[in-house]
Amino acid sequence: MCGRFCIIFSYDELLAYFNLMTGKIEPRYNVAPSQEIPAVRMEEGTRKLASLRWGLVPFWTKEPAPGFSTINARSETAHTSPAFRSAFRHRRCLIPASGFFEWKREGTQKQPWYIHRKDGRPLAFAGLWEHWSNRDGSQTLESCAILTTAANESVAVLHDRMPVILESSDFDLWLDPAKQNHDRLAPLLRPAANDLLAMYPVSRYVNKPANEGPECIAPLDPLLYGQENSEP
Repeated sequence: MCGRFCIIFSYDELLAYFNLMTGKIEPRYNVAPSQEIPAVRMEEGTRKLASLRWGLVPFWTKEPAPGFSTINARSETAHTSPAFRSAFRHRRCLIPASGFFEWKREGTQKQPWYIHRKDGRPLAFAGLWEHWSNRDGSQTLESCAILTTAANESVAVLHDRMPVILESSDFDLWLDPAKQNHDRLAPLLRPAANDLLAMYPVSRYVNKPANEGPECIAPLDPLLYGQENSEP
């Protein structure tokens, strides 16, 4: 799954990697469910950056429900799920990130780990977005979910699921609203290559969503935790 991530690349780096015309991104080290997050989507044939609430609200629901059960969508079933199937066909997006967090149980506690690309490039999570409005149109909400898949060998030591990470060569197909055939899109929804990611343990400071700043992704002292468990 993906329940927390960070986005600290510069504005110019993200514009270049995602081939955006315009947009605005502020560095955030501890992005949590229910918050507004940046997402890349097609608007009038151009990739643009939108601000969406993390936790997809289906268009057919009467009222946005509390809770975060729709922050993730299983890639294997999203195209048939009542909550996600319309978005899967018509409203796909990319969610930029610098890295994401996963927790590993150690005795009675859970140790957070930070996971990022080894090559230092941005991550692009495959996402779905939805537009909700009440009956008279006086209230509207745009929201999103991150697609997940089976974990690769690297992440599997922490969790059995991971976000779907798309490469830049996948972006055009994924974002094209005219491409709606699941069989055409399904090959994109794969675990990341085993050599793509690096990970290391970080402070439990990140456990609290209100905490922000570089401390969230600072590696633990390898002498205290075990140097063999950390990658540079």
